Amino acid sequence: MSLRHLLIILTAIGLLPMALLGVWSIHAASQYQLREQERSMLDLARALSSAADAELDASVAMLNSTARAPSLQAGDIEGFYDVARGLAEAQAEWLGLILTDNAGNVLFNTIAGRDAAPPKVVDPDSLRRVLATRQPVVGRILRGAKGRAAFPVRIPVIDDDGELYTLTAVIRPDRIVQMIQRQSMPEGSVISIIDADGKLVARSRNQDGTVGGPPSASLMQLIGSAKAENVGSAATLEGETVVSAYTTLSHYGWTVVVGQPAAQLRSAALQRMAVYGAGILASLGACIGIASLLSARIVTTIKGLQTGAAALGTGAPVAIVPSRIAEFQLIGAALEEAERQRAAQEQERALLMSSLKQALESQQAALARAGEAGRAKDEFLAVLGHELRNPLSPIVTSLDLMDMRDEPGGRRERAVMRRQTNHLRRLVDDLLDVSRITSGKLRIDSRQVNFAEVVRHAVAASPQPVALSAPAALWVRGDDSRLTQVLNNLLSNAARFGSDDTRVTLTADGGMARLVVSDNGIGMGPELLARVFEPFMQAPQTLERRTGGLGLGLAIVRKLVELHGGSVTADSAGAGQGSRFEVVLPLSEEGAAAPAAGPCATCAGVRVLLVDDNVDAATSAAALLEQLGHEVCVLHSAAEALARFRQYAPAVAILDIGLPDMDGYALAAALRRAQGPAPLRLVALTGYGQKEDVERAAAAGFDLHLTKPASADELRRAATVGGGVIRRAD
Repeated sequence: MSLRHLLIILTAIGLLPMALLGVWSIHAASQYQLREQERSMLDLARALSSAADAELDASVAMLNSTARAPSLQAGDIEGFYDVARGLAEAQAEWLGLILTDNAGNVLFNTIAGRDAAPPKVVDPDSLRRVLATRQPVVGRILRGAKGRAAFPVRIPVIDDDGELYTLTAVIRPDRIVQMIQRQSMPEGSVISIIDADGKLVARSRNQDGTVGGPPSASLMQLIGSAKAENVGSAATLEGETVVSAYTTLSHYGWTVVVGQPAAQLRSAALQRMAVYGAGILASLGACIGIASLLSARIVTTIKGLQTGAAALGTGAPVAIVPSRIAEFQLIGAALEEAERQRAAQEQERALLMSSLKQALESQQAALARAGEAGRAKDEFLAVLGHELRNPLSPIVTSLDLMDMRDEPGGRRERAVMRRQTNHLRRLVDDLLDVSRITSGKLRIDSRQVNFAEVVRHAVAASPQPVALSAPAALWVRGDDSRLTQVLNNLLSNAARFGSDDTRVTLTADGGMARLVVSDNGIGMGPELLARVFEPFMQAPQTLERRTGGLGLGLAIVRKLVELHGGSVTADSAGAGQGSRFEVVLPLSEEGAAAPAAGPCATCAGVRVLLVDDNVDAATSAAALLEQLGHEVCVLHSAAEALARFRQYAPAVAILDIGLPDMDGYALAAALRRAQGPAPLRLVALTGYGQKEDVERAAAAGFDLHLTKPASADELRRAATVGGGVIRRAD
């Protein structure tokens, strides 16, 4: 065999392990990227499932609110018809409301009209389920006689006489479709939402042609794999092969599917493999050329060999003179082999550096995606808090109005509504606090605090009887509002889990303040005790979730206590033996008493300009302010406010931030420029309550920032000219 052939074979053998290693590295990186993309698709499916549940929960909440109408509670079906028709007309996506009795007979249907004979019940299975379980049920999506696709949301209703009804809202899937169309996905991707009956409710592609129909058979086979969540390959209704991620964790039985073309997910790996293969072939071709050149130039003299050896030592190209002498040929071959190994090592180092660079770039891209996902979550929670607080505002204000009127016949119902709105408000605050904790944005306003006084106030405000043992004063350094939140969460936890003998003890021990909250509730087993302070961790509950909550209260307690430099522990003798929580905080020197609030400049009735595009919130807030003795002008846009400002000359302007034509910050600046010599008190009333929102309101010239829903005391303080400046970031 010729020297040229031998060198070519040796070069190919040397390149083979490197080629295999490169192929394996590219394959491993591609598999990692594919798994990350699949996980991202599954996260999107979970987020969409939560968003769809939130839409359905909002419809259920609106139906529950409507079901408490006095006419229905009194059994006045005719009177309740007008209430139902008004609600159906106010909701753009609602086709109508249907009321049935406990036998499933239709009492009225606002779609058919008051005098028309009600049509027969559509989707009787969901009607039977709601009557059997007495829980809200979302039925399957169907097309009506006019070809409109809609699905029923049903809730059970029991009137004051104990009669059972079913109130049903027939809802078009428009908001669900808009929700998935807002998602930014690669071209060719498809998002589908499927109801519990396996029918398409919403789809990002060909919605009108597919709604109410079944998804592809391969997708249904994937979903039926006995896993609540999974990722796999399936075909779309158009026959395209996609990688689909689905979740079935919706508590209404809906399934959310996110599909992306398989070719897109694998194209990057194929491109890298093609580039790498071309590089290997080019390297092999170069090596073949070098081997051919070296085999043709064998040294003929010792001097030539010495020159070649010297060149090899300095890193210069080795030039071998051809020779027919066998010994020289062997020496020349050795020199050539040495040079080839040096070149191969340099090439291997270059390849390894390239692989390292690719790995670093992949890691940086993954970190960027994780950061973007965190920012998107924070923005979502901020918007969620705003959207939940907006409808709470008129409800809380209306309750304050009813409390001020104190009609004896509605005290019980007002108490129920007050408890539930406070519960919902606490859930929203817990969600936002957990978001601040996970993002590292939770801060405390630390100062000298009489911990004993904080404990006494919190116990006095508890709706449940609590036995208290505390000294007159016990000083710590901390945030009194956050310390109140810690004790409120512990007391609420005891009340929700069956305690009727809750005891709070505050003592000083070895330079530490020890707060112990003990109860005789359901207690905790060892597994729950080990994880009780983890977010979303809750004791096992029955299907009706009588205790409620999100499992965030104790996680927030732990973080707040740690921010105060303390610790919190939990203890229980077992199930049914009660629980004991101990908070330990470092003591500090006694602080000066907080100065008493000075008298307000005036507490008489003043002119108030109220600007809010939420008609219900504006109307209820105006009624409460008028009840407090103020003159109120209600407007719903910034343009109207600017037009009426000089003529009306208010002393106080309460502005919503999210106005349709100009945001509240710009309107505040415009009013400041337009105000005359008389002082003007500006109050921001908004559903956004993050710290940056409060800071932005202060920078825009607001004297006071209130987060919806605002209480009667807060509105009274807002309309008090000269009442000082307070700011709140819930």
